[in-house]
Amino acid sequence: MRVVAIIQARMGSTRLPGKVLMDLGGRAMVVRVLERAARITGVDEVVLATTTLPGDDVLEAACKGWQVVRGDADDVLSRYRLAAERSRADVIVRLTADCPLLSPVVSSLVTGAFLCDVHGADYVSNTLVRSFPRGLDTEVFTRAALESSAAEATDASEREHVTPFIYRRQNRFRCLPVAAHPNRAALRWTVDEPDDLRLVREMYAAFPGDAAFDYHHVIALLERRPELSAINQHIEQKKV
Repeated sequence: MRVVAIIQARMGSTRLPGKVLMDLGGRAMVVRVLERAARITGVDEVVLATTTLPGDDVLEAACKGWQVVRGDADDVLSRYRLAAERSRADVIVRLTADCPLLSPVVSSLVTGAFLCDVHGADYVSNTLVRSFPRGLDTEVFTRAALESSAAEATDASEREHVTPFIYRRQNRFRCLPVAAHPNRAALRWTVDEPDDLRLVREMYAAFPGDAAFDYHHVIALLERRPELSAINQHIEQKKV
């Protein structure tokens, strides 16, 4: 099976426009995510899925050397279908470009759970039951499940958020959770607001010259400096 990590990104964020090109330790956020995704065990290719809007021309230019597929600005589900088709994916690993602390270790755990499921999972993620920090979200699903979603989904939230069509129909699709122990769901490592960006910049600054720092390194950092988690504690996550 050909496993492709597809990372969605756009410049037009409503809360923090242009965030995916903001600097993290000398590199754009989206490039940090692409590099981390490339270290996920089992992934054959990494693809950036952005929009056809002129404002995203600069995003494509910033990701020179990476595979970029451009599609509908609002129908993200159709964009994923296009990216899967262009990359000849059998299995899709869904990631987002506003998660610059993406953990290759955690994402490899989720991908491995999918690939090793003897009963043939349609969808495996660490988001069905929240236990990892927000910002390490990894969803792995079959091309067949994606094609069914793209053909049948009519609800706007299912088109925008890509996977709800699958995990809302667990009588039809085999969906498996991957959980963390201990539960660290209260931690927020995604970037939607200026204080989120401030937090991840602090974390990158704590590991200068070490782009390969991972989940366990950040947890150890927060144990030494618990005040960092307070930086973005007040931010509420948007609901799907």
